[in-house]
Amino acid sequence: MDIVINTSGIDRFLALAPEQMFWSFIANFGWMIIGVFFIYGVLQVYLFWIRNKWADTHKNILLAIDIPKGNEQSPKAVENMFTYLAGAHGSINFFEKWFEGKFQKSFSYEIASIEGYTQFLIRTPSEYRNLIESSVYSQYPDAEISEVDDYTEVVPQRYPDEEYDVWGTEFMQSAPWVYPIKSYKEFEHQMGPSETQFKDPMAALMDLCGSLRQGEQLWFQMIVIPMGFDWVKDSEAEINKILGRKAKIKKGLGMQGLEALGEASEALYSIWGDIDAKPKEEKAKTMMDLNPLEKRKIEGVHEKLSKLSFEAKIRVVYVAKKDVLNKAKVANGIVGYMKQFASLDLNNLKPDVKKTMTKTVYFTQAPRLIVKKNKIFNAYILRSDGRGISPGIYNIEELATIWHFPVEANVKASMVQKAPGRKADAPSSLPLASDLVAPTESFFKTGIFSSNLDSNNKPKEELRESLNDINSKPPENLPFV
Repeated sequence: MDIVINTSGIDRFLALAPEQMFWSFIANFGWMIIGVFFIYGVLQVYLFWIRNKWADTHKNILLAIDIPKGNEQSPKAVENMFTYLAGAHGSINFFEKWFEGKFQKSFSYEIASIEGYTQFLIRTPSEYRNLIESSVYSQYPDAEISEVDDYTEVVPQRYPDEEYDVWGTEFMQSAPWVYPIKSYKEFEHQMGPSETQFKDPMAALMDLCGSLRQGEQLWFQMIVIPMGFDWVKDSEAEINKILGRKAKIKKGLGMQGLEALGEASEALYSIWGDIDAKPKEEKAKTMMDLNPLEKRKIEGVHEKLSKLSFEAKIRVVYVAKKDVLNKAKVANGIVGYMKQFASLDLNNLKPDVKKTMTKTVYFTQAPRLIVKKNKIFNAYILRSDGRGISPGIYNIEELATIWHFPVEANVKASMVQKAPGRKADAPSSLPLASDLVAPTESFFKTGIFSSNLDSNNKPKEELRESLNDINSKPPENLPFV
């Protein structure tokens, strides 16, 4: 039995002029494409609505963190804080996502400088307050944590404004996120006293914050989103790519069907040929075959892969009165701070000029600039992890490098809010009450105890009895039968 395929319709379609071919395709199949985009858009609007509905039932709080004066803890302490934060991650199933609107909640680690006075803050969902406080106290036992009002509410909420202006941007990784930026470990050296061997990169940001004048405010925000371990596969795929290893291809349904036929599948080889025949593969590289840059990349990916990671978004907003506005100082200063973490052979952080930075070029600059200013400002005050550019992935060492409490041996930031020093415990060398020897009568004849003596310069009766009690009391360490 012969099978006949009628291709006359295809031939007529291919014979049409290009513009007729286009409109014919739209008339016959265009509705399907439009329908797919329409359904996708409806689903996204619905998901946005139900998420906002679920989020309205939860409260967020802003915590001010004051660490003690004379902090000597390195960013490793903050790295441990982020490790503890990983406990906030939770899996969300299909029903919870599409019918309840649940999503993974985020945290905002912030630095706010109001006219030079600098405060470290953490914004957290109220149900995770204990988690945040435990993470801080476990590393800084003498820190002070207090709930405060939102500092972003004291400036105009819409722009343009007659008195204030705003500048802002988000920062992004210039290379794929699998490659790390420079971490705080690379700011350590072996020269000089031990307290100065760590050159804290936070010094540049604290100096910039301290230079703000009356009417200026600088806000730094790092949105942190707990996540699972799916990202590990992407890191492994990047390593295989450098080494020239090809990923294993899963067998398709066709191949699985042929294997199920067993010997009967041999009859098909005469038609299809040897389907198992594969092109000759090049031999994968070993570490000995790599050049220094490739070795450096693999080591960097492995180093980042070895620690917990979070999705994160970095956002900066500068608000100031127009008469004291100094965009050049703040923009150049904050970009310079972020460039400290540039590892040019691996990864670095750069401002997102195209989408979020309050800068426009070419046509209709003024109206587009106003839109950008309001977008970046609203994204900041909402602590949104969805607005702006997509979050990158950073491990806990990278997060602690970017946001940590300054080490006072290296950072002279007098206007950073700090907790008062703790009350010191009594020295262990002080004698205990049981070790004291009862004073003699001659001791009471001089000094402040003279009022306890009678007319004959003898201790009064009640004082003499107490002295006898002290002298007659046996030592507490005597053994008892």
